[in-house]
Amino acid sequence: MARVVSLFLPGWPIDRLRRAMGAAAPPADKRLVLVGRDGSRRILTAVSRPAEQAGLRIGMALTKAHALVPDILTLPADPAADAAALERLALWALQHYAPIVSPDPPDGLVIDTTGADHLHGGEARMLSGLVNRLGASGIFARAAIADTWGAAHAAARFLADPTSILPTGAGAKAVSSLPIPGLRLPPETAAGLHVLGFSTIGDVLAVPRAPLVQRFGPLLGRRLDQLQGVVCEPVDPLRDAERVSARRVFGEPIGAPETIARYTVALIGDLCRELEKRGLGARRLDLLFHRVDNSLQAIRIGTARPVRDEKRLARLLCDRIETIEPGFGIEIMELSATLAEPLVLAQAATSLIETEEADLAGLVDVIANRIGARRLYRIAPVESDVPERSVRRIAPLALDSGATWPEGWPRPARLLARPEEIEVMALVPDHPPAFFTWRGVRRRVTRADGPERIFGEWWKRDAELAAVRDYFQVEDEAGERFWLFRSGSEAEALSGTGRWFLHGIFA
Repeated sequence: MARVVSLFLPGWPIDRLRRAMGAAAPPADKRLVLVGRDGSRRILTAVSRPAEQAGLRIGMALTKAHALVPDILTLPADPAADAAALERLALWALQHYAPIVSPDPPDGLVIDTTGADHLHGGEARMLSGLVNRLGASGIFARAAIADTWGAAHAAARFLADPTSILPTGAGAKAVSSLPIPGLRLPPETAAGLHVLGFSTIGDVLAVPRAPLVQRFGPLLGRRLDQLQGVVCEPVDPLRDAERVSARRVFGEPIGAPETIARYTVALIGDLCRELEKRGLGARRLDLLFHRVDNSLQAIRIGTARPVRDEKRLARLLCDRIETIEPGFGIEIMELSATLAEPLVLAQAATSLIETEEADLAGLVDVIANRIGARRLYRIAPVESDVPERSVRRIAPLALDSGATWPEGWPRPARLLARPEEIEVMALVPDHPPAFFTWRGVRRRVTRADGPERIFGEWWKRDAELAAVRDYFQVEDEAGERFWLFRSGSEAEALSGTGRWFLHGIFA
């Protein structure tokens, strides 16, 4: 089942302008409006949130806006710059999220993420990550995912807060209570339906279609069919003229997995020869399948390092062919290096020079493309006395910085994401627990070592000026070993609460 993301940028013209102006941009609380022309009239084409809260609306005459809010700041609208920036944003989404992305003018993108969400930790993490990354760049966004473009479009504009995930097979039902403008109809059509008494998408879906189509034209019927998935609405993928790509057009549609695999290998050979001419290696490949029913399917793979090895790339792509549904046949296959970087070939080691080191890049690529690159990482040390701050995630093949954890007290193999409170029986101030209860299981301590006192990092937060933790390594009757700590010192009331926590488990 297809899954489509609609990304809505409600303040796109103003957000784009602020980013372009940089430090010269007006303050965020300024009542800013963009002004364009509608014939001989000067109207507002975009309004900032403070201006909207003051009662200004898109389409309002500039003279009326000045009468309502005299202190507004006006700047000229630039639709051409907005469209160009939207296309650049689509290219960014193409590189980072899915192989099928297209601008959805004037204020959105549409992304076909079928089969790609697992690379980003699932649909929820993918949507929240997309919205948060844009928000960190000063672009307010809302996003929704559904089986059809129409349902995702409506949900992104009238349901997402800031994200919305519509269940598979229930997109039309989920948006039935949303306003009619969610159907992507011309304003005059939406106004005409409102005059007839229709207020929601469900109202339109519930009545016979023929009279409405006869009155408002075939677009209304097509939008309703697209919303429900009755009519296919493929996303026309954005193409970057700078990308290295290879393409095969078939006189007769193909569909057998063996045939698809054979032509995939041929396309990889064509692509690698072009990459070699440019001195590049592929970091991300997108293989698009154009079916005879005018729909698109895609495979995306990534590599940890720039690669130009035909056999390695063929294995990664052919492992994913089983996810493709050829339908009535595939008439075009297109392979593109969405992300390519300079490739410097290294001399192979010989026994006379040095011992060849194992290359784990191939294994990393296979695992990352199956479970998602974000789920594959290494742990690296960070200079910090606080245990939960002393580690960070790095890429599997990242260079070793040479940093190490300080020697002394051992650390557990598994550190909990957050310390979990436990119930204990212990003599204070310096004795370990005799018993403790964790997750409903009572354990008797047979061996213990400690305490190891760890102080808070006072230079980071005032609340840690007097913070203290006393850690103990304990072993229960079953031989399991745990890392516990007591928050605070008996001598100083401000050093902690005196409660006990379990923070880690030893191997």
